[in-house]
Amino acid sequence: MKKNYPLQAISFFCASLLFTAEIAAQKITANDKHLLNYKDLFNMEYAANPMVMPDGEHVVYERRSMDIMTDRIRRNLWMVALDGSSHMPLLSDTKNHYSPIFSRDGAKMAYLSSKEGKVQIYVRDVASGNTARVTDVAMSPSSLSFSPDGKQIAFAMFTPAKTQPLFSLPFKPKGAEWADDAQYIDKTLFQRDGAGMNKPGNLQVYVVPTIGGTPRQITSSAHNYGGSLAWSKDSKQIIVSANTREDFEFDVFNSDLLAVDVLNGKVTQLTNATGPENSPKMSPDGKRIAFTGFEDDGKSFQNSELYVMNADGSNIKLLTPKLDRSVQNIRWADNSKGIYFSYDNDGKKNVAHVSLSGKLSNKTSQLGGMSLGRPYTSGQFDITDNGNIVYTHSSGDRPADLAVVDKRGRVTMLTDLNGDVFDHKSVNKPELLTVKSSVDQRELQAWIVTPPNFDPSKKYPMILEIHGGPHTAYGPGFSSEVQLFAAAGYVVLYGNPRGSTSQGSEFANLINKNYPSNDYDDLMDMVDGLISKGYVDENNLFVTGGSGGGVLTAWIIGKTDRFKAAVVAKPVINWISMIGTSDIYTFMTRYWFTDLPWKDYEQYWKRSPLALVGNVETPTMVLTGELDVRTPMSESEQYYGALRLEGVESSLVRIQGAYHGIAAKPSNLARKIGYILAWFDKYKVADEAKKN
Repeated sequence: MKKNYPLQAISFFCASLLFTAEIAAQKITANDKHLLNYKDLFNMEYAANPMVMPDGEHVVYERRSMDIMTDRIRRNLWMVALDGSSHMPLLSDTKNHYSPIFSRDGAKMAYLSSKEGKVQIYVRDVASGNTARVTDVAMSPSSLSFSPDGKQIAFAMFTPAKTQPLFSLPFKPKGAEWADDAQYIDKTLFQRDGAGMNKPGNLQVYVVPTIGGTPRQITSSAHNYGGSLAWSKDSKQIIVSANTREDFEFDVFNSDLLAVDVLNGKVTQLTNATGPENSPKMSPDGKRIAFTGFEDDGKSFQNSELYVMNADGSNIKLLTPKLDRSVQNIRWADNSKGIYFSYDNDGKKNVAHVSLSGKLSNKTSQLGGMSLGRPYTSGQFDITDNGNIVYTHSSGDRPADLAVVDKRGRVTMLTDLNGDVFDHKSVNKPELLTVKSSVDQRELQAWIVTPPNFDPSKKYPMILEIHGGPHTAYGPGFSSEVQLFAAAGYVVLYGNPRGSTSQGSEFANLINKNYPSNDYDDLMDMVDGLISKGYVDENNLFVTGGSGGGVLTAWIIGKTDRFKAAVVAKPVINWISMIGTSDIYTFMTRYWFTDLPWKDYEQYWKRSPLALVGNVETPTMVLTGELDVRTPMSESEQYYGALRLEGVESSLVRIQGAYHGIAAKPSNLARKIGYILAWFDKYKVADEAKKN
């Protein structure tokens, strides 16, 4: 039954919740030493961005760890032999060193570092270890790329633009303390999640001599040039992806590949498809360019496919017409006769090779472990000269280590970054659960993580955790959120309902212009499939999800009261109000709906969880990052206000200093998990109560 709370009771209720959260944090922290706890979040490390070194016997990689003093991820460069021996630091201290690349001749390694304050480009002589800083720039460089002759490094960097205010007060006395100037906005996309308000300027391409000097800007129009930078064989041109159309803020996918002359900045357009052409990679022999993209069909999900063309843009050929999965992270084979790439399949990230004739072979399906918060598909790789794959390895029960798999499929583990944390902890790996959809009998994939010391003869409370996107995928990788839920005694269920990726474009587009819809039924089928195993307490079912999962959580509690409590994280509650307040509103109106909301109000409203708030009886917490502009805080405030007006037991948690990616700061990840568990523990039915 809904309860109406007098205003004087609200502050007491919130204070009570805060006290409950503190107790929950103390409980999980002081629990059995063999269980994961919140402090362990700061002790976890993982491998990222492996790069095979020129000697062919070692790999350099980013060793990412959590800095408890700065509340940030720290990135250092380490190296390890491909047989697993001689694991040692290359650049490792309290600063960040990352994004290593090697010159074509293998003599130099360029990388980014904050060791002298602002992030700059450094070059290290591989033989001697001598290092020099080659830039002194005000903004952070990215997308480093050596020219084939080794004389220059190309990079992308945000370049501020000078703007003249429309109006200003010219008579401010010296030393007067006035309010800040007003912000004048005349751009359509004026904000970006993770950065806030966009400053005037664009991402531009620069070149700098390898021996150091003054960076020279080679692109200059009011568009963003970024992503992979590929040099022509003669080192005279740089191939880059950019959307240079006048309506680029509305036609967001339509980027092309451009060849930019390094000396005079002349731009030659190489592609002109209706969709995006991205990630150009020049073949080692300089004859062809590989890239990813698709022909835009207007659907909410479209596979990114792999193409190859001549260096002048002619003879474009699709290499993956039958794959029906999105291609990522492309790498040329050293002989220029094929391309390696990664793709998601059934919740796992794979590495495959495709020849120029289109013959495809899979190499491994064990990439992952890099998404510490939730169990999203993830992973990176590189290729040795003889075709072995060095990759971030997913074991399911700990974050990513490095491994290498040879042509026979034999795997050698290269690192053990988390033995100090996990060897004495009790952590269960995800278990696959397949169920049939009650809607159309499709096979659905989900995973179960059980608590430590699990006994199937007992009954456990259950948490359904729903992924965002919704066009993304969960898999059997490591997740600190899931594992901490399990350590607190919950059976955790998560899966890929219709709309998820990694199962083909048809499955993903079952919710095209129709989200939420039968994805709700898929999730309920997963819950029923788990309950049928006999060890879940049906009186203690809980549900949570973030972003797209927050949308579905709010939708679920508007459809059913089977859950004891819910946490709706960073949701869209009202699609009408989201348009114009989110940083992706031009994308949403074009690909998720068929018209603008004031022209077709009904399609927006009927898919808004706010339309169902009158049905909600489930105690609900709403949790969002204070700075979020992807699913703005105003959406959460709307829902919280509606819940209070309906008399639903509810609370609002505002994570300070957080954008949409709450897990960017380890302490905020811990707070998110802690508040979710505190809310669920508050409403969990105790064994004694169930007997009465």
